[in-house]
Amino acid sequence: MNNKTKIVVIGLGYVGLSNAILLSSKSNVIGLDLDKNKIKKLQKKISPLDDSYIQDYLKKDDLNLVFDVYKDDYLVDADFVVIATPTNYDPKTNYFDIRSVEISVLNSIKKSSNSVIVIKSTVPVGFTKKLNEKHNTNRIIFSPEFLREGFALKDNLYPSRIIVSNNHPNSDIFMKLLSDSALKKNVEKLIVSSSDAEAIKLFANAYLAMRVSFFNELDSYALSNKLSTKNIIDGVCLDPRVGRGYNNPSFGYGGYCLPKDTKQLLSNFENVPQSLIKAIVTSNSTRKDFIANYILDKKPKCVGIFRLIMKKDSDNVRESSLHKIIERITSKGVKVIIYEPLIIEEFILNSKIVSTINELKTNSDIILTNRHHKDLDDVKDKVFTRDCFRSDI
Repeated sequence: MNNKTKIVVIGLGYVGLSNAILLSSKSNVIGLDLDKNKIKKLQKKISPLDDSYIQDYLKKDDLNLVFDVYKDDYLVDADFVVIATPTNYDPKTNYFDIRSVEISVLNSIKKSSNSVIVIKSTVPVGFTKKLNEKHNTNRIIFSPEFLREGFALKDNLYPSRIIVSNNHPNSDIFMKLLSDSALKKNVEKLIVSSSDAEAIKLFANAYLAMRVSFFNELDSYALSNKLSTKNIIDGVCLDPRVGRGYNNPSFGYGGYCLPKDTKQLLSNFENVPQSLIKAIVTSNSTRKDFIANYILDKKPKCVGIFRLIMKKDSDNVRESSLHKIIERITSKGVKVIIYEPLIIEEFILNSKIVSTINELKTNSDIILTNRHHKDLDDVKDKVFTRDCFRSDI
């Protein structure tokens, strides 16, 4: 490697891997993960994630990027350590599980006395400030990530904004690294306190969840009253103050971020009066109940599920809003079968995984699909979807 800035990225999910690739155009980057199979793929320039930009960029020869299984020794002499380990919401504690972030921070502090530690994982408001106080340092900063599943690298190459917390003199250097590595020029930049940055992340996702919930409840009303969901949404969204983004109804918001981030934000309101944030969380559960009950009212003997992924170019089958709908349907004794090529198990959620689309089509009375797919055109009379605009947005 040359004398460029040394950056170590810990955790190679969507956030970590897309940042590692982005930053490697201007810096020397080492990507680390505990998953040996993931590292083997990356060393062969194969993306472990369903993201076309990541796959294409991994094949480039001009990236200053290497991958390896996590070892503390890689942290020595790093200029920046980017932490992108998962922080799933734990309903038992009503809090993010931030242990992997805390361990990564501690190891970074022990191994390098000068590196700036950048938290990219989503964390509770005030977390970064408390960590700095705990370790008597100011070199832990927070930089929120705003990316879409399946478009992680694209959203880093063409960012809507770059936000970095201001608690270290080198914060602006990291911001410049992100900006210089992006293909989009004149990106909006914001340097704020770490707690403000953490709040920006949670409130941004809560707003998106609120918007999804609004149009889902509009659809529930239209469906219940035999109105045209599409016509109503078209008319509402002609108002430029409303606009067209995130207006396509679904079976509920799912994915890695929106469910856990809205619940975490709600827990941050513990001593603050609120009703809207709680309503966003509750609305998602209400929507799933509505969809399940609507299907059950049809008295099907067998309900088919076409894909657990919620949108095209996704590989996330574990965080699908369809899970709760399936549970509600099967709890009433109705058989459910699922076509999902990404699942190798024979059963999931007490439902059989079928190996072919034809088996799904033949044996299902109703087929649920969150988004329209041309492979179901020949059985469109069986298909139930709320996809008005044939779009993932």
